[in-house]
Amino acid sequence: MSSYFDSSHLLRENPQPQFTNIEIFRRAVNRKHGLNLKDFHEFHKYSIENYSFWEDAWQHLRILYSVPPQSVITEGSIPNVPIWFPGARLNYAENLLWRNDDSIACTAGGETGKVIECSFRELRLRVQKMASAMRANGSQIGDRVAAVVTNSIEAVVLALATASIGGIYSSTATDMGTQGILDRYRQIRPKFVFLETEVMYAGKTVDLREKISAVVKGLHEHGLKYTVLLPSAISGKEIKTDGLPDTVNLSKFLATGTGSDLVFEQLPFNHPLYILYSSGTSGPPKCIVHSAGGVLMQTLKDQRMMFDMKDSDTLFQFTTTGWMMWNFMVSSLASGCRMVLYDGSPFHPTLEAYLKFISDAGVTLWGTSPRFLAEVKGRKLSPLKIGSFEGLRTLAVTGAVVTPPMFKWTQEAFGGKFQFVSTSGGTDVCCAFVGGVPSLPVYVGEIQHKALGMAVEVFDEDGKNIEHTGQAGELVCTRPHPSLPVMFWGDTPDGKKFRDTYFNFYPGVWRQGDFMVVNPKTKGIMILGRSDGVLNPNGVRFGSGEIYTVLEKFNTVIEDCICVGQRRPNIDEHERVLLFLKMRAENKYTASLEKEIRSSIRTALSARHVPAYIFEVEDIPVTINGKKIEIAVKQIVSGSTLKPSGTVANPDSLKLYYKYKNIEEIVEVGKAGVKSKL
Repeated sequence: MSSYFDSSHLLRENPQPQFTNIEIFRRAVNRKHGLNLKDFHEFHKYSIENYSFWEDAWQHLRILYSVPPQSVITEGSIPNVPIWFPGARLNYAENLLWRNDDSIACTAGGETGKVIECSFRELRLRVQKMASAMRANGSQIGDRVAAVVTNSIEAVVLALATASIGGIYSSTATDMGTQGILDRYRQIRPKFVFLETEVMYAGKTVDLREKISAVVKGLHEHGLKYTVLLPSAISGKEIKTDGLPDTVNLSKFLATGTGSDLVFEQLPFNHPLYILYSSGTSGPPKCIVHSAGGVLMQTLKDQRMMFDMKDSDTLFQFTTTGWMMWNFMVSSLASGCRMVLYDGSPFHPTLEAYLKFISDAGVTLWGTSPRFLAEVKGRKLSPLKIGSFEGLRTLAVTGAVVTPPMFKWTQEAFGGKFQFVSTSGGTDVCCAFVGGVPSLPVYVGEIQHKALGMAVEVFDEDGKNIEHTGQAGELVCTRPHPSLPVMFWGDTPDGKKFRDTYFNFYPGVWRQGDFMVVNPKTKGIMILGRSDGVLNPNGVRFGSGEIYTVLEKFNTVIEDCICVGQRRPNIDEHERVLLFLKMRAENKYTASLEKEIRSSIRTALSARHVPAYIFEVEDIPVTINGKKIEIAVKQIVSGSTLKPSGTVANPDSLKLYYKYKNIEEIVEVGKAGVKSKL
């Protein structure tokens, strides 16, 4: 079998690595401790062997505080989850609102083409007004504030106002289903909920009043005290609703404020800030509580070190308010950056208009998904004919596996003068485990390195570190870091559900659930997919990302695909691999295309990687954030009667896969599985 890194070769080197933030930080640590850490590799080793590294980061990242920490780390009440910087007092919002000038803090745009800008001074005043109204209506430290909101300036204001008071903020996107919203918010029992009333998506006006009514009524017996309705995201006008108790429009809510000064409650480092959620695609979502200090420190570290962020930068991360990348993005204000917010579909009115918006906005740091880049490539667009992208310095990609062909195409398509950064982390930690190192070379198909302070290793099934062998295994983190979740909301005091989720597979060691491999030569990394979705036909384990890499060459005819294993209890002795394809419009799935796909997989990988069957389907199930839902499809084709959760963007698509549990009948009808379509 070929090596995972056969396609690996140098893509780009930084011509001036010594001026990057990460090298400046390394030299500062050397001066402080009298060390001689010669390069990033030695710096990373220091960062995972010495807890004093986190004290170095506290100072270098310029964390604002009122009381300094007594130490770096001490034992916590949940095993394996220590308390960081005990004794320290700080406020997350204060660290993000330190600028108070007329430079632009937020630029907001969307499908209509209208652009709104807000200065740092204006943002601070809006947070002050919102916090004053929240306090006047009884908001206190520890209260949950929930929102169903667009990616807008108002959403940023809500999060920072909540944080200034010491509340706990949680948001979902407006396109999440009613049940998905209730599955989350009923668990955390918010005192306040802020709701959009009218939005636009893909050129269509979406009236949310029916959803609002169902959500408010569904939360009425679960701690909800105040419901605030936001004006139309299209017209800015207030939308009338009838029959909802304790409901007020935003303008009236803000008018209840006393005009009091903006006060930043000084709280412990590990005080809860955000509640994020597991995907919930195969069960109720877990409510993951993240600390203010942990989110602040880790997002700042990642942004300044991985992305080389400076106060002159403009960050654009395409995200909804329901994905952890939104929370990650908001933290960029702590670096004094301008943040670009976009609400709506990137394909409306056209994909070209969206790309032009990014270029015209002067984006220097752009975060997107592999799926979006594949769509640009698949449509045969030339980005440099649409915009100059002259300021683009870093293009960061996360959310799915990035294939080697996509590395090469992206670097060339957008001008070649930027750092291509592939990262992988998770909602579980609200930061990256592995990602970019601006001072190191970029190799095709490889994430550059483990993140500073993250003791990432590759374990086999027996808990042995195998990363030096070039074999794939489980991504684990063998040492605590500041953004370990505080807890799961509603868990037992000793965190039983939390520990069962992350620390039981390898006792005492964090298992992330990703399948990864390290290049012994470059130390670069490939994420091959979710480990619970690893394909295992006849004892050969491999990730779905390997199949997706081969299929890149077909992306002008194949719009999307999903590759899963099937093993039905008491029926199948071994697992088989099924590949499902969604064709682009005007392209047909044929026997010759199937033959070419099988040949390409056999040549690039091995005969044992070739799927047992390939089928055409009408749709590929994805989460609201665009991630393929491999686990749910695997469970369905293996006989589960799984019901889709509110996180599935296209829940009807899952219905297409139930018939494949009777695959013998499908194959007989389709004659060797050449085509199967409802």
